[in-house]
Amino acid sequence: MAFKLPRLKFWPAYIKRALPRSLMARVLLIIVLPIAIMQIAVTWVFFDKHWETVTAKLSEGLAGDIAWAVRAYEEDPSAKNLEKIKVQADTSMQLSISLRAGEKLPTNQRPSIFFALNRTMNQALGYQLEQPFWFDTTRYPGVVDIRVQVKEGVLRFIAPKERAFATTGYIFIFWMLGATCILTAIAMLFIRNQVRAIERLSQAAERFGRGEEDPKFKPYGATEVRAAAEAFLKMKARIQRQIEQRTTLLASVSHDLRTPLTRLKLELAMAPQDTATERMKQDVSEMAYMIDEYLAFARGEMSENTDSVSVRHFMDTISDNIARTGHKLQTEALETDQRVTIRELAVQRAVTNLIMNGFHYGKHVRFHARVEGQRLLLIIDDDGPGIAPEKREEAFKPFSRLDEARNQNIKGVGLGLAIARDIVRGHGGDLTLDSSPSGGLRACISLPIAQA
Repeated sequence: MAFKLPRLKFWPAYIKRALPRSLMARVLLIIVLPIAIMQIAVTWVFFDKHWETVTAKLSEGLAGDIAWAVRAYEEDPSAKNLEKIKVQADTSMQLSISLRAGEKLPTNQRPSIFFALNRTMNQALGYQLEQPFWFDTTRYPGVVDIRVQVKEGVLRFIAPKERAFATTGYIFIFWMLGATCILTAIAMLFIRNQVRAIERLSQAAERFGRGEEDPKFKPYGATEVRAAAEAFLKMKARIQRQIEQRTTLLASVSHDLRTPLTRLKLELAMAPQDTATERMKQDVSEMAYMIDEYLAFARGEMSENTDSVSVRHFMDTISDNIARTGHKLQTEALETDQRVTIRELAVQRAVTNLIMNGFHYGKHVRFHARVEGQRLLLIIDDDGPGIAPEKREEAFKPFSRLDEARNQNIKGVGLGLAIARDIVRGHGGDLTLDSSPSGGLRACISLPIAQA
């Protein structure tokens, strides 16, 4: 029996919100975070242990030299003795000494980012000197300013920083950070190449869902990503074969059904005209309409190519088509024209179906558009009875007839909304129903403006 590691399911909400969403950012976090933690730990150990130990030894040596100079001066505080001490300190100890007669020690001390240096220097001077002292490691670059209070004033010592602490710490930090930046940049390049393969697979799947071809797509990247891309291509080929077979079958069925319908129409046209004949003509006409509806729903309007269409021209075309049917459509176009990539005839059919439904159940229909972010909204409002909120989703089901008062003598087989939503979703959008400000039903088509 294989052992399975437990999954961490209960992450705090604030951690989930703080984590990055993209795959590349998460992989970088997985790589960079352990490196950062390791560097912090190594730096702390280096500075708090090794570097501080070396610095303490150097500070003790410097403090010892300063203590010797102070004791030598206090034994003979003459100018001649001070000059002799200066020469010896400068020659063998790299110390610059000066006497500031009558001065007092400063009362403030500038903080240093290298707190270990100040700490070790304070401990070393405090251990070696009995006199009050003051020092500054940040005021002057490359040197340390140390001052000791004596009776005559203040003895000032200027010493190179190399005598107070180990300068190799800077080099260590530089190489560590430099190596981290280089390795992170290399990791980003490799991760970006792997993520790009997944993004291309996602774009190809999105295009296929909208009925578009992506001839440039081919499997590449890591073995797992390549396997997923090949599986997608095989699935795509199977779906396309099924669509072609279904289209061929429906074309055959259409031809077989239209032939006897045509004969019936001809015989009815030649038959004596009476009430029964008129009813039979109506039944034949409805049968032909039903066949067209079934075929349109099954095809899903997938044969048309996409194109960039002006929204204003699109709305004007629909308004003209509706006007030919004898209806007066209230149209409100966008203030500034917008273009959207769609299969124009398919979307025209979806919008026209919704508008004609509005006129069927109401007297006034308003068609307007607006842009929200990266989506175009096409909105159809009517003043009819509307649809109850709990039945709106059911209205999209194929062959759904919500109006129980309607009978089969009225055209319509319950496919209008199903076909409209199928067309819109094929463009990466959606069709929703809501209450209209006019008192009836609002149908809202949401389409992406910018498509990959």
